[in-house]
Amino acid sequence: MMPEPTTTAAGAAVVAGAAVSTSALTVFGMPLGLHADLLLAGFFGSLVSIILLNTVPGTTDTWRELLRTSVRRLAVAWASSITSGYLTPLALLVANVPPALMLSMAFLVGAGAQRVLVALMRRYWPAETEGG
Repeated sequence: MMPEPTTTAAGAAVVAGAAVSTSALTVFGMPLGLHADLLLAGFFGSLVSIILLNTVPGTTDTWRELLRTSVRRLAVAWASSITSGYLTPLALLVANVPPALMLSMAFLVGAGAQRVLVALMRRYWPAETEGG
């Protein structure tokens, strides 16, 4: 007699349980304290901010400027995602928001991180951000 194969409902429950219990990311064996779901939500928030709010505007249509703008947009999306990954748990504690809204808060922090990071850079490093 052959054992009966696992049903698809049981397999789906295991996959859904694994998706809910995400663990912190590690690099070279060192835990970073970042969760992949928060990084992804922050990344999508930064993309929405770049696309809808035009936070990283392009200049001209030469291929060099398009490449430079694309690299700048990727760097801004990466920085916003990292900022969202680290600041979302802190924002949840400060604002006293239920943990069920963590991903939506990560999305909002990722979208707003670009404006906040630029304001901090202008405050502490004004010479580098004035066009130089």
